[in-house]
Amino acid sequence: MAGKRENVSDGDHDSTDLAAARNKQLNALFREQASFVWRVVKRLGVPEADAEDAVQEVFLVVAKRFHQYEERGVLRAWLVAIARQVAQHSQRARFRRERKARELTVAEAAGDPHRAFEQNQAAAMVNEFMASLDPDQALVFYLAEIEGMSVPEIAASLQQNVNTIYGRLRLARQRFEARVQRTMLVERRLARVT
Repeated sequence: MAGKRENVSDGDHDSTDLAAARNKQLNALFREQASFVWRVVKRLGVPEADAEDAVQEVFLVVAKRFHQYEERGVLRAWLVAIARQVAQHSQRARFRRERKARELTVAEAAGDPHRAFEQNQAAAMVNEFMASLDPDQALVFYLAEIEGMSVPEIAASLQQNVNTIYGRLRLARQRFEARVQRTMLVERRLARVT
């Protein structure tokens, strides 16, 4: 169909031009801010192996919401807010994956049914305990006790005051200790009965 011209209205040219300009802006934004976002998601606790995916997810959100952004000199704050949401989602997903992996490991260790039962009970108790905490306290407890992060690392990754993190962790540990003590007391009572 050489020589045949497409019938394109001015409105189509305008929308094509706008889309091209938007893509150009997004590409420039990615080039300028990707390393910053990578550092932020790492600081927020995203493991290095998942950081690149988290950065891409942040920029997918940016692309979807770019029309909502108003230039007020707070671009980095906007990116940090999006990165924080992505990091929290990543941490919840990682926690679910790790919990499932632990459950599978316990099931595979079923060579000793008594030991497997005890491990299942312990995992269920910890999961139940974590679910009873408010989300901020649960995240701090998880990062400290399960992931082995230090309080300063947790504070930096969540962009919170170190004393706030120490307080949340202290309260969570107290509640966990009380839960363990109650569980042990019940087990001792049951052992006396049988």
